[in-house]
Amino acid sequence: MLATQQLAAVRTAQAQTRVPLAQAGAKLEELYVHGRKVLVHVPSGYDSTRVLPLVLGLHGGGGHAELMADDNRYGWLRQADQGGFIVAFPNGASRLPGGRLATWNAGGCCGYARDQNLDDVAFLRAVVAELRGRYRIDSARVFAAGMSNGGMMAHRLACDAADLFRAVASVAGTDASAGCQPSRPIPVLHIHARDDDHVLYAGGAGPAAFRDRRSVMEFVSVPDTIARWVQRDQCQNRPVRVLEVAGGWCEAYRDCSAGSSVELCVTQTGGHSWPGSRAGQGSQAFDATELIWRFFSAQSAPPSAAETRPVNTGR
Repeated sequence: MLATQQLAAVRTAQAQTRVPLAQAGAKLEELYVHGRKVLVHVPSGYDSTRVLPLVLGLHGGGGHAELMADDNRYGWLRQADQGGFIVAFPNGASRLPGGRLATWNAGGCCGYARDQNLDDVAFLRAVVAELRGRYRIDSARVFAAGMSNGGMMAHRLACDAADLFRAVASVAGTDASAGCQPSRPIPVLHIHARDDDHVLYAGGAGPAAFRDRRSVMEFVSVPDTIARWVQRDQCQNRPVRVLEVAGGWCEAYRDCSAGSSVELCVTQTGGHSWPGSRAGQGSQAFDATELIWRFFSAQSAPPSAAETRPVNTGR
């Protein structure tokens, strides 16, 4: 861990910087918030006079921002270009100077971030504030989606930052919050494979969860995670099947308080992976990134009148 003086020097030198990065023909911009790297992709044809939605893509435990920005693995860059939104990839907390092997403090999990009791909710609030200062972002359409420990962090944002995030989505990461009292009903989408060998569908940590078992927890099951959100969002009726394909399905609770919804999508196979990924052995029953953006779009409120006024941002 960097000493306080070293960290202050890093923040001073790196704050407000943008370094274009090339990946798969798309540009990523690099900036630093509280000393941590954030990679940003603006959609092709970006018009600084229009407000756009923002999605935070949160990497898994032991990952890093560049990994989540890999389009072969997660597809967020092409989805942002198709959907017309800004996507940002913050780096979790790491004891390593390069930010690799990073984790998020999602409550009961995981690793370094949890053990240091880091306030990752405050960090991600600061990321959104920094991005709103740089780009035209619609404050009514700010979302978070994550993989594994990043998905657990998305659940925690729904608990602790529902005033900022319109909706969240998690892939392969169940609710790890110690206590959850959202400020409002919030739409939640959860995606999970039945044969996940890290975060077990029926609860508990699988054999491949983490080399050091002390870095994780006995994970909450998928059914219990959904039941928690059904209760928090005060959903009244039984779920309805909204998608059924070979190897997967989705069901949704739509009669929830304040127009919120809770949705669960399940693949029969794929293990601990991102469905639709072009890398690895993940399920191809559906494209998780596409489903998540469709879910976010359905929850979107129109931009406010103030945010639709053209401004000169210098971009």
